[in-house]
Amino acid sequence: MRILKLLLPLVCLISFSAHAQQYELNKGWQCINIKKTKDYGEKISQPSYHLKGFMNATVPGTVLTNLLDNKMIPDPFYALNNEKIPDIYNTGSDYYTYWFVKDFNEKINKEGDQVWLHFRGINYSCDIFLNGHKLNEKRFYGMFLRQQYNITQWLAKDGKNRLAVIVYPPDPVGNPNGGQGGDGTIAKNVSHQYVAGWDWIQPIRDRNTGIWDKVTIEKTGAINIQNVHVITLVPGKRFIEGNQDPATIKVSAELLNAGNKTIAGDLQYELGGEKISTHISVAAGANVTASLPDFVLQNPKLWWPNGYGPQNLYNINVKFINDDAAAISDVEHIQFGVREINTNWNTVTRSREVLVNGQKIFIKGGNWIVSDEMLRLSGDRYDAEIRFHRDMNLNLIRVWGGALTERPEFYDACDKYGLLVMQDFWNSGDCNGRWLDPMKKEDQWTRRKYPDSHQLFLASVIDQVKMIRNHPSLALWCGGNEITPPEDILVAMRDSIIPQLDGTRYLIEYSNSDSMSYNPFGGNGDGPYQIQNINTFWEHQTFPFNSEVGSVGMGDYASLERFIPKENMIIPDFTSRKIDSVWRYHKYIGYDHYIDAYGKPKDVKDFADKAQLVNYDQYRALMEGFSAHMWEWYTGVIIWKTQNPWTALRGQMYDYYLDPNACLYGLHNGSEPFHVMYNPADGMVMIANNTFTSKHNIMLQVKMYDMNGKDSLLTQVFSEIEPTRSKKYLSVKPLLDKLVKDKGAFLYLSLSDENKRLLSDNLYWLPDSTGNYSGLQEMKKAIVNVRANEKAKGKVEVTVSNSKDNPVAFFNRLSLVNILTKKRILPTFYSDNYISVLPGEERKITIDYTPVANEKAAVELYGWNVDKQYIDIK
Repeated sequence: MRILKLLLPLVCLISFSAHAQQYELNKGWQCINIKKTKDYGEKISQPSYHLKGFMNATVPGTVLTNLLDNKMIPDPFYALNNEKIPDIYNTGSDYYTYWFVKDFNEKINKEGDQVWLHFRGINYSCDIFLNGHKLNEKRFYGMFLRQQYNITQWLAKDGKNRLAVIVYPPDPVGNPNGGQGGDGTIAKNVSHQYVAGWDWIQPIRDRNTGIWDKVTIEKTGAINIQNVHVITLVPGKRFIEGNQDPATIKVSAELLNAGNKTIAGDLQYELGGEKISTHISVAAGANVTASLPDFVLQNPKLWWPNGYGPQNLYNINVKFINDDAAAISDVEHIQFGVREINTNWNTVTRSREVLVNGQKIFIKGGNWIVSDEMLRLSGDRYDAEIRFHRDMNLNLIRVWGGALTERPEFYDACDKYGLLVMQDFWNSGDCNGRWLDPMKKEDQWTRRKYPDSHQLFLASVIDQVKMIRNHPSLALWCGGNEITPPEDILVAMRDSIIPQLDGTRYLIEYSNSDSMSYNPFGGNGDGPYQIQNINTFWEHQTFPFNSEVGSVGMGDYASLERFIPKENMIIPDFTSRKIDSVWRYHKYIGYDHYIDAYGKPKDVKDFADKAQLVNYDQYRALMEGFSAHMWEWYTGVIIWKTQNPWTALRGQMYDYYLDPNACLYGLHNGSEPFHVMYNPADGMVMIANNTFTSKHNIMLQVKMYDMNGKDSLLTQVFSEIEPTRSKKYLSVKPLLDKLVKDKGAFLYLSLSDENKRLLSDNLYWLPDSTGNYSGLQEMKKAIVNVRANEKAKGKVEVTVSNSKDNPVAFFNRLSLVNILTKKRILPTFYSDNYISVLPGEERKITIDYTPVANEKAAVELYGWNVDKQYIDIK
């Protein structure tokens, strides 16, 4: 408790506000390296100072982003270009220390107005000047600490102002020696750790030095509303349908009086047609927390995770209205969802389970690093990436501890698409001393005390909790990746900061701790991370809440072409382990013999196409295997990992350029809320029901198709299943073993309701008795009919029809392309992809994209036994 009280005055100086009278300083910046000017900030920030030698700057952006935008370095995402960029460890800090300058217009129009300057993220330390005045008394430190300055008295009378910021890199920057986080010393800062390199990324040469997040100007009256806090209480076990019992809404806010006299007034908001208000007086210079009366919301529209229900959101405007003249001093727009999140300890699995609105949620999650390794973040990109996770039928994203506290725009997208979030704080077992590691500069005892400033770490925790706590998607806090922070930090977080500033979410001490998932198997409690026999996912019991388990994930040839030169398009050889230098640099992990089972690849394109078959099979099996044992072995699983912040060749469902691969659609299939599936280990046909409703009178049908398209009905039976569980029905292994022996076969499963409406279907391609797909290699061509019709602007419906005399039209990739260049239009969202069409069947796929002027879109389709064709959109 005492630690929190000591830190609060610091946070009051740097707290952040966002409302309608705010604008972003995101254009017209200029920058220069510190070595190219001898002048100081008091001089540079004078509007009359001539910015000779300065270049155009990108803000928000890092130094490396600015160098790239000014064509001073090659694209570090292409080939081995990153090796051509000097590393700060070798150059020294001055090489990446830069001045950033911005001219802007703003002045005081009436007495009592206040103007505030906000920085949402600078890495790592800085001094800030405005119109010849230094705003911060001493150098500011911390990547995860927002800054606020009242600049009212320093504004130019004519409204022509100049802001100058000098940004210094982290210190130390760490030796990128190939270890996880390099030599580990990057963790002495309160910063992100992946920038010194990891097993899935190369080092970022400037360690992301720069003004990396938004800079804004805010205008208020004397009272500035800050850090509004909304808590929603939803007692009992709730369901989607019908009227809801009431929910309680609790709202509080910090009120900062920047004036020279006591201000009295009403703090208020409106919700459900009612006004909720409290009267308060705030002394000059004071910062107080005001709580409004609890509001009972009748029949609330609840927020649910993806797959379980809708993501309803509410909006309120929290205002402070002065008693004198009834003037609005400040207003904050707040969006929130009405929901309550709890956790229980499951004594059967011996792991924690998550409940939303009183209902158990089986966690199907993905590990998230960061949207872009160079922190080129945007709301549109966040929206696209989170939408992909929604389309995978996942319901949680874990923000990994070696990266960021994710931005509000990330959480906005998670709120919108129903992705719960487990937010790690900034530690890792690698850098922070969990393991003996010869790559690290300092011993475990020393590393265990990282970072150097525990006070800064705790101040950053307080600030970031306040920044994101209102988002309904935020479900769990986590002390760090595979390790807790130092004990004094952990105790303060657990016993005072999180309870006082949030109080509604569980804090996991570290990502694979026994408090989340008891580990009876030894080791680290997570993984494995490489390709596996798909039977393993079904048969081998792993950790009951597995925070990291994954497989391969390279893209197809169109994806590879974006960053691998033609001369480096060389198939990796798994027997000799010979891997091309560019592939190795981009962190390729092997597919081993799994691709050869489809026939020795002829070239890299063939290799990449066959890799998609493996991708689909791996991730469908991963999620099905965990779902098959929900509440028996498992309460959840989080895939390592679902996205890459650069052009890597592992662990991704879509590439850096937002082009999905077959991993995404394998997950889309295997994770669907109501799902029929097949256990290849014992031949068992099962159903997983991740919904809150029972299913009755559903028809389970099991068919087999041979390589010529001839079908055999193995069985069909009416069945039923209770909510949120999986259920075994019957084994078809004895039948299939005989039928697949020579050539393999297709196994088709379907579930239909009593009106014959299809609820779920699933097509497996099964190998022959040697484990090879010999039948696929001999399949005849299937000629399909494809139609594409525009249903609305940016929405296309594609219909793929297969003749009943054809074989299965197998594994077809649909792409929306520019017909002039044949290049894919990105991002594009498909209701399904890598689809197979049975003989006599018709499949409809919806394509969703944002049209661009002068870009003629068409649909490209090709498959395993279907020739490539381009289809005009009617």
